[in-house]
This record gives sequence, C-alpha cells and structure tokens, in this order.
Amino acid sequence: MVIYLDNNATTRVDPAVLESMLPYLSDLYGNPSSMHSFGGQVGAAIQDARAQVAELLGAEETEIVFNSCGSEGNNTAIHAALAAQPEKRHIVTTAVEHPAILSVCKHLEKKGYTVTYLSVDRRGQLDLMEVEAAMTGGTALVTTMYANNETGVIFPVEQIGAIAKECGATFHVDAVQAVGKVPIHLQSSTIDLLTLSGHKLHAPKGIGALYVRRGFRFRPFLLGGHQERGRRAGTQNVPSIIGLGTAADLAREHLATVDQERQLRDSLETQLLELIPDCEVNGGGTMRLPNTTNIGFKYIEGEAILFMLNQQNICASSGSACTSGSLDPSHVLMAMGLPYTILHGSIRFSLSRFTTEAEIQQVITVMPGIVEKLRAISPFNNDQSDWLQGRDLAHSV
Repeated sequence: MVIYLDNNATTRVDPAVLESMLPYLSDLYGNPSSMHSFGGQVGAAIQDARAQVAELLGAEETEIVFNSCGSEGNNTAIHAALAAQPEKRHIVTTAVEHPAILSVCKHLEKKGYTVTYLSVDRRGQLDLMEVEAAMTGGTALVTTMYANNETGVIFPVEQIGAIAKECGATFHVDAVQAVGKVPIHLQSSTIDLLTLSGHKLHAPKGIGALYVRRGFRFRPFLLGGHQERGRRAGTQNVPSIIGLGTAADLAREHLATVDQERQLRDSLETQLLELIPDCEVNGGGTMRLPNTTNIGFKYIEGEAILFMLNQQNICASSGSACTSGSLDPSHVLMAMGLPYTILHGSIRFSLSRFTTEAEIQQVITVMPGIVEKLRAISPFNNDQSDWLQGRDLAHSV
C-alpha cells in the first residue's frame, strides 16, 4: 500500500469527480459551441461547472475563465495586468514564488520591465512595510501567492491587495495551493485576478481556472475563437471542466471538516519533533495551510531521506531541486535564511482528505530509524563543520 503525502505536488482524482466526467468521455461528446441541442447540452453542463467553481471562490459565474493549468493562468494574469496599464513598467512579486511566476518575471526583465522581489523572514512571512516601500507610481502589477507550495505559509493577501489598490496597481494572486484548503470570498476581496489548478484539489491534470474581477480591463493571452466569452480561445476540455466543477463542490464541503486534516498534520509534526533530535518545522510560528508541513532534519540529505521513505512506499517531497540534477536547496528555504544544515535535509509532507491516521502513524514509526541511520553515515554531524560553514557563507552572499 502506498502512503501518499505529496498532495501539494498533485492529488488523486476523487472517485466522484471521475464518475461525473465519464459521460462526457463517451456519449456526451458534442462541441459546446455548436448551435444544435446535442452540443448545447454540453455547453449547459459547462455553465453548471462554472457556477460550482464560482461558489467555491465566492465569485460570480461570469468571472470564471476555464483554462489548462496554473501556469497558463499565471501567464495570462500577468500579461493581462500589464496590457491594462501599458504605460507602467514595474512589477512587485516575492522571492518565494512558484517558477510559473518567477520565470515570467525574469523574462519580462529582459523586455525592459523592472521587478521588485520582496524578501521573507525566517518564518517565510512577508513584511507589509516592505510591500508598501516597494510600490511606485509606475507599479502595474503586484503578484503574490496565497500560500507557499513548499512551507504552506499563508500570506496576508488582503492587506497586500489594499496596498496595491492605493497605488493603482492590479493585484494577482496565485492561489493554486490555497483553493479548497482555506475559505476564499472574492466578492469582498481586494484581489483582481486569481489562479487555481484542478489537480491540486482532486480534479484531473490539465484543467484550471482564472478569476477575473468584473470590470477589469482584461486582454486575452490566447487568441482565436470566441470560447470563454472571448477571454480564452480554444475548444473547451469538457470532461475536465465537469470534473473541476464536481471537485469544487466537494472542496467546499470539505472546508467544514478541514480541521481533521490539520490535526493529523499537527500530530505528525509534534511526534517527529519529540522523537527525532535536531529537527525543526520550516515556516512554523505563522499561519499555514492545514495540510502542509516542511521539516528540516539536520546533517543529512533530503534526497537520501526520500529514497528510504520510498523503500517504505511512502511518498513525500524534498526542498532540493533534485529533478534538475542540482543538489542546491530550494529557493524558498534559501530566501528564508535557514542554515545549510536545515536546508539540505528538509522534507515536505502534504496531506489530503484521503490521508488516514494509520498512514500518519506509519510515517512516525519509520522516520526516526531513517534519520538515525543516515546520520550515522553522515560526515556532517554538527553545525561547526568547515564544509557546512563554507556552504552557509556561499549562500549568504
């Protein structure tokens, strides 16, 4: 049996979501843009799904634009915000954003835009005074995440949005990790644009949505047909849109019981910190998502921990950029100013509504032995190691 604690990477498709999609993969295959009733019934189903997503977000149906994923939503939002105020050439974001934001900002810098990257403190939290100081009359866009994908730290988005409004800037929020985990009420929000992704809330991969506040001067990123009221061209991915609508309904229901998830997360944290010396929660001490914990285990490598967890059929995630072949720790943890002894051995466990107490107990059972075994063969068994001191110095420059 696989114990899956990597839900911030992706989630399993809820069986009810899959069931709702199946008719649109077989009998109900009409094009929703067609004039005939066979296609029209599919178009009506899309509108129902739009209403479901809007209800989850506390938004209006006409403010929801379906797309393919969070990355598309983020790209669309950034370009739409800049197109709405082309005379402004300044962007404010944070140093801990997802690459879907940071890569776009780096690209725009090459095009002549100025980008301010806000810092975070040891907890991974923003300083609102720094946000205020970053704003100028030429700021077109403030774009931040709602909650961090690695640490779960929740940003004060409404306060950030209020600062953006005072300066006449558009406020975009990447809420891919937050939707379905915390209540969101966009009708009473300072947010202009908000991104979500279906596969983070038990819908399939390849479907997402962008919230566009009513009255915002939106310019489409993808040009072509009239779909999505002319805001996103391309024949809609009907089965996945239907699935996202069902997932939104289920997520809204789950918000009432999300404390059960938090309790399991807290139990995992508390017991691991009690049983294993020299470890700490990255992002502790501030508001976090209820399903996420990022724990740094000193003096060992996160990749080695993941390898041994995998041998126990336990799925988690490392803060290191192992997929690219780099052993450097994540940019998020580095921005937090954590010592290298913590950076390199940090593991993210992210739960879902399908996570059980028995699964958490199994992780608690195996982790102390894994850490003990790896520390026994690690040459870096204290904070005074010359090698580690050199690494800390290099990353502080």
